[in-house]
Amino acid sequence: MGVLDLFSLEGKVALVTGGAGLYGRQILQAVAEAGAETYVASRNLDALEVVAATHRAQGLKVTAMQYDQGEEPSIRALRDAILDRSGRVDVLVNNAVARPLQNGFQSDIAQFAESMRINATGLFAITRAFGDVMAAQRTGSIINIGSIMGVIGPDPTNYIGTSMHAWAPDYFFHKGGMINLTRFIASYYGGNGVRCNCLSLGGYETEAQAEVFKRNYANRTFLGRLANDTDVMGAVVFLASDASVYITGENIMVDGGYVQK
Repeated sequence: MGVLDLFSLEGKVALVTGGAGLYGRQILQAVAEAGAETYVASRNLDALEVVAATHRAQGLKVTAMQYDQGEEPSIRALRDAILDRSGRVDVLVNNAVARPLQNGFQSDIAQFAESMRINATGLFAITRAFGDVMAAQRTGSIINIGSIMGVIGPDPTNYIGTSMHAWAPDYFFHKGGMINLTRFIASYYGGNGVRCNCLSLGGYETEAQAEVFKRNYANRTFLGRLANDTDVMGAVVFLASDASVYITGENIMVDGGYVQK
């Protein structure tokens, strides 16, 4: 086997949660292009089916499925449906995220609790459900999609001259917790050949962002820009594949050097 063959996902079965969002689309594209039989799941099946159909038109093996990360029975049903169809799961990409806080730091406490139900408890539930399957197989890779906001605080200067802000306490809370949960999962399942790593992503450029924000943010990075629609693909395939077979428990920054500057 040549070194480039190590990056192939041919013969593997992957699940990407929340695959219709900005980063989710390129994560899904990367895993499917690398050869995996790929499932993509979220609460909004209609939106996912549009995305999946686009990939199938390219000859990729992508199936859209519905689940609710805030409900453990829904997670178990998703797991069982994938096992019935494919018989195994080799890769889990935890990319789903809910943003229920409507008023930043002054949001209703019930909205914070709802965020934790999906983004913290739900993350644990889906990781355990699929991690146990991988442990029984004695192989697998779990990839948690984190954020730079899991390792640093908000920088208000990025938003000077805009109506934007970063006062989302739940997001900082659960993305920070995700990093240490990654280490726990890596330890818990490591003896069964299952790896768990986290990718902490930086800001993603969109047309809707104010130009002043783009300039402010770009000036905070070594590479001088926000992320584009392909910047995460290589890192995801690396962690999903046998190219990273001896790497686990890591938090890899994919942020253009934002947190280092």
